[in-house]
Amino acid sequence: MGKVIGITGGIGSGKSIICKIFSILGVPIYEADTRAKWLITNNVSLKASIVQLLGENAYKSNGDYHREWVASEVFNKPDLLLQLNALVHPAVHQDAREWIANNQHYPFVLYEAALMKAAGNGNVFDKVIVVTCPLSLRIERVKQRDKRSVEEIEAIIARQLPDEERLKIADFIIYNDEKTSLIEQVLALYYQLLGKTSCIKKGNSDK
Repeated sequence: MGKVIGITGGIGSGKSIICKIFSILGVPIYEADTRAKWLITNNVSLKASIVQLLGENAYKSNGDYHREWVASEVFNKPDLLLQLNALVHPAVHQDAREWIANNQHYPFVLYEAALMKAAGNGNVFDKVIVVTCPLSLRIERVKQRDKRSVEEIEAIIARQLPDEERLKIADFIIYNDEKTSLIEQVLALYYQLLGKTSCIKKGNSDK
């Protein structure tokens, strides 16, 4: 069975483009947030549980998830948000386990998610990649991409795990700072995960 490599990073860190490079190299990618959105709309059991928790307004008349309404409903209601996550997360974990089983013939696969624990800490990961990037650059990227204000972006970042904490779980670090070659880092890590070469490792300050 191939290895399962987690990859995480804060908003604007660029983990999506890194996943795209790995994908071009033939590595299967599981995008946890994207799959969660799909499951919320298409998993009949999960959908029924969400309706039972939040009511019929959780879904629009066409069956689509009413994301804005749900967001407003759980805003400032941490207990309700916890209950919602307690429904969604197990469904994603089960979906991921099935996906991993179907892709076990690959040398390794990537599991991309915003939230992640260290490899082996109650999860399926053999190693974890953390993508890091200067805060000012992250803000500028999200500003251009999402057309949000700086205040909105800073509020989102403030709700996320700080890079200092995220780096504590890193087995490998990718620096997406527009100074260090991203492609070279990804290629080096790709070959190392295949057992063929070295890469930037946790604690390596040479960029």
